[in-house]
Amino acid sequence: LSTALHQRNGFFYLLVSSSTLVTRSNTLPSRRTLKNSRLVCKKDDVHVCVMCLRAIMNYQYGFNMVMSHPHAVNEIALSLNNRNPRTKALVLELLAAVCLVRGGHEIILSAFDNFKTVCKELMRFEKLMEHFKNEDDNIDFMVACMQFINIVVHSVEDMNFRVHLQYDFTKLNLEDHLERLKHTESDRLQVQIQAYLDNVFDVGTLLEDAETKTAALERVEELEESLNTMSERLLDVENEAMLKIVELEKQLMQTNKELDQLREVYANANSQVHTLRRMVREKDQTIRRQSRMERQAQETQLAVGPGAPQPQRGEGDGGVADSASPSPPPCPNLSPSPETVAYHSIGPGMGGAPGMPAPPPPPPPPPPMPGTVSNGPYPAPPPPAPPPPPPPPPPCRTSELSSGPMPPPPPVAPPLPGTGGSPTVIFNSGLAEGPLKLFSVKIKKPIQTKFRMPVLNWVALKPSQINGTIFNDIDDESILQNLDMEEFEELFKTKAQGPAVDLTLARQKLPQKAPSKVSLLEANRAKNLAITLRKAGQASEVICRAIHTFDLRTVPVDFVECLMRFLPTEAEVKLLRQYERDRKPLEALSDEDRFMMQFSRIERLSQRMTIMTFMGNFSDNIQMLTPQLHAIIAASVSIKSSQKLKKILEIILALGNYMNSSKRGAVYGFKLQSLDLLLETKSTDRKQTLLHYIANVVQDKYPAVSPFYNELHYVDKAAAVSLENVLCDVKELQRGMELTWREFSVSHNATLKDFISRNESRLNKLQEDARIAQDAFEDAVKFFGESSKTMPPSVFFPIYVRFIKAYRVAEDENEQKRRQEQMLLEKLEQEEQQDQEREDTKSPSHKGRRQQQELITELRRRQGKDSRHVYEGKDGAIEDIITALKTVPFTARSAKRSSRFFCDSAHSEEHY
Repeated sequence: LSTALHQRNGFFYLLVSSSTLVTRSNTLPSRRTLKNSRLVCKKDDVHVCVMCLRAIMNYQYGFNMVMSHPHAVNEIALSLNNRNPRTKALVLELLAAVCLVRGGHEIILSAFDNFKTVCKELMRFEKLMEHFKNEDDNIDFMVACMQFINIVVHSVEDMNFRVHLQYDFTKLNLEDHLERLKHTESDRLQVQIQAYLDNVFDVGTLLEDAETKTAALERVEELEESLNTMSERLLDVENEAMLKIVELEKQLMQTNKELDQLREVYANANSQVHTLRRMVREKDQTIRRQSRMERQAQETQLAVGPGAPQPQRGEGDGGVADSASPSPPPCPNLSPSPETVAYHSIGPGMGGAPGMPAPPPPPPPPPPMPGTVSNGPYPAPPPPAPPPPPPPPPPCRTSELSSGPMPPPPPVAPPLPGTGGSPTVIFNSGLAEGPLKLFSVKIKKPIQTKFRMPVLNWVALKPSQINGTIFNDIDDESILQNLDMEEFEELFKTKAQGPAVDLTLARQKLPQKAPSKVSLLEANRAKNLAITLRKAGQASEVICRAIHTFDLRTVPVDFVECLMRFLPTEAEVKLLRQYERDRKPLEALSDEDRFMMQFSRIERLSQRMTIMTFMGNFSDNIQMLTPQLHAIIAASVSIKSSQKLKKILEIILALGNYMNSSKRGAVYGFKLQSLDLLLETKSTDRKQTLLHYIANVVQDKYPAVSPFYNELHYVDKAAAVSLENVLCDVKELQRGMELTWREFSVSHNATLKDFISRNESRLNKLQEDARIAQDAFEDAVKFFGESSKTMPPSVFFPIYVRFIKAYRVAEDENEQKRRQEQMLLEKLEQEEQQDQEREDTKSPSHKGRRQQQELITELRRRQGKDSRHVYEGKDGAIEDIITALKTVPFTARSAKRSSRFFCDSAHSEEHY
């Protein structure tokens, strides 16, 4: 073969001559030709030559030489005229493999164009289809032919070109022939036919898909417009809902105030009733005692005898009773005992020393404080008094109570009921005014932990600051009884104390605007005024008349605001008046100077311009300030009334006391800024924070408390509000309305009258909302142990926003961690099951099927890529492609990017 190749100056002379014997026998054969023909038929040299070429092309160097030769592939295609079906199948397999090489598809099509010219075909692929239809008894050839047709049609990138090639075979009645082969008994042929049908492009279907896509895009656009509309409606509904919530909360606040007033009235009335009952009781006792003493006197007189002197009666009647009655004893010392102080702190009905109730203090009387006087002698009878109002108490007791100072309370009081004997401390509320208010707190015992715990650097509240806050009713010790604290210690135990957390916040420097200096240069000022007047597009007389009548329809508020910068100065007014006094012609002035001349003649010009600016911006200011005030009200009331948030703070306080008790002692509450430190405290393995643990505890032990953030309404909106600025804006609106009233009282303008009648009630409602917002915020801040002076809304609400965000992130991370653990557990179980199956299926047949299935899977994976195979680096790829095509049929993509066989980079590096 190699000798023939070199002698004939052609790479494939033997192949050319062999094919020529078959295809170009137009003349009478010579003796040598007949001899060669018999040799070809005997040894089938064409088949052997194609196999040799296949072997040569399996190497990189030989493949490049074959592909670069001008006639090599053409002669391979002409070999399809051979009568041997095995040779034709071999040729088609080789050509199909070349199609899948970059640049190979164009060479194959060029070879079949040459085939058409040489064989004088009417259409390309005509002979191929003729062989495919006639030689239906050779399955291998039919499979190779069907595989080649599938690859040559569907292995191109351009979808339009694929349709063109597909139509070439449609004109050759390929589809009709495939319909006849639909019931073939050969599974291999059926697989190739189905692969071709799966890759076929149906232009009609694609057109329908395009129309469907267009309709879908139009529908998407409609839905987006509808979504925008619904979003706007949702925003309006949300604003309406917030307005209703604020109204209900205002009613609730007003009802609570009325309820407090009724309770105070009830307490005063109850105190007066108790006082009257005590006075009536004392009067009855005095009358009974006097009657008893009179009877004793009479019995004494009868016992003495009839000769005893009789007491004088008349004006001195009743003197015996007065002399016989014991004198009133001195008022006892009113220094309270420990039981008395405890009774004060606990309240009536909770315990204390029995005795006569104390007289009421001067009006307005506070609630009675019984038990202040121990058992003592009966007081002297009160002096006679007319009918109700009842007589006052004895002067001795009143004077003693008013003049004698109350000693300080003792440090320790008897334990509260239900506290298990824990000691209690009595504290003053710290109020400088009003009656003395005492309250008690239970002393918390230090908690001894097994391991040394990290310190939670929170800012604790003093015990005297607890009264009236959310921490007053929190029982954190009961939380610890429901939690697994051993697990908590294992997670957060530490060996060394980390650096202290710096809680100081960086001060934000407000940008200071440099004082604007108005240029007195007339040229620049006149130039800027001319630009402003051109924007208005009105004559000077019209503008001045509109300003005089407050007509905002003629001159919009934007123009008025711009014109405010051109109010005439005193120097300009003097120049203009001097010009008039000199009787100089006004026509000689420029348009700007003439406008300034008329502009300066308006009375109270600055006040009128200010009023017009106020009137033009009034509605916008109302619409801007009202939602901000409503957000403050709704957020303040919801935070204060949230029971779930209270439970969360109770859990945090319990865990914090558990960590800090052995080092810093237990606390009764903490500052809200301490919530930011929950992310700083991490477990021993540094994999979770204290906030993650709290989220887990809430999810496991208190699942109903988990969505506590749903009870906090509009906190994010309130965090963006500066209440101080809003209140200043409300005051500015009030000053603007007062200025409008003064101008109306002077000019009696109809426009001002209409504006005042329409908007005064709106301003009053805004002022009421501002007052309610301020009161609600102060109550909420005070409820959490803070001060509104040191913690404005821009600091108070962002604490909750950050805490809610961090808590939800911790919840999501905990849930993700649980899912990962579940997936890992399932994976371990699956691996165990697979190990068990491997032990059961170690037979050689099972191993062979598994390897075959893995090969098919790998081939299908490689078919999913979209880049052609690149032959560089290694030999043997042609055989691999041919072998793979026999195993898995070629599958093309159905999109614009058609698939390529063996196109991933890994396979490319593996072969070439």
